[in-house]
Amino acid sequence: MQSLALVIHVLLAVGVIGLVLIQHGKGADAGAAFGSGASATVFGARGSASFLTRATTVLATLFFITSIFLFYLAANREGAVRSVTDIPGIIEEAPVSTGSDLPGGVNDVTGADESAAPADSSGASSDSDLPKPAE
Repeated sequence: MQSLALVIHVLLAVGVIGLVLIQHGKGADAGAAFGSGASATVFGARGSASFLTRATTVLATLFFITSIFLFYLAANREGAVRSVTDIPGIIEEAPVSTGSDLPGGVNDVTGADESAAPADSSGASSDSDLPKPAE
């Protein structure tokens, strides 16, 4: 409904703009006395002013009616967000991993390899746990 009203509103706006641009200004009558008014004879000598004026009045009235209707539709939407700050932020929390689902068995918390043998109870590694340098 709102889309259809908006399309009609835009078409009426373009129509009003076109009719206003077609009409002659008040100073155009002085130029007609010197021969430049010959192109205005399409609607007759005075017929163009009344026809274009009435058409512009009708289109402008319809434009105002659609403006009020669009305002009514926008003001009475149900469940509409009134402000950008009212929109809740999207927060995605990553699931906590235990490390068992990671390739290679690396624990994501400690970084230690779970498949390796545990260190001695003192927590210090011995020299035998270290790789030997290549000669």
